[in-house]
Amino acid sequence: MGSRPFTMIAALIFFAMALLHVYRVFTQFQIIVGSHTIPLWISYFGIVIPALLAILLLRENRAP
Repeated sequence: MGSRPFTMIAALIFFAMALLHVYRVFTQFQIIVGSHTIPLWISYFGIVIPALLAILLLRENRAP
């Protein structure tokens, strides 16, 4: 089977999301929604989960 463009686009979006969370962790960027501050530890999940999804999508894209 050939390359799957949608799979590659989705993997890039997930990878970009993971990079944004890495940026948030290193810069200590605070996210405030209404009167609530989103804890920084949430970004650790925001790094791991999208990065794993991106890796799995890239592996799927390479599969024959």
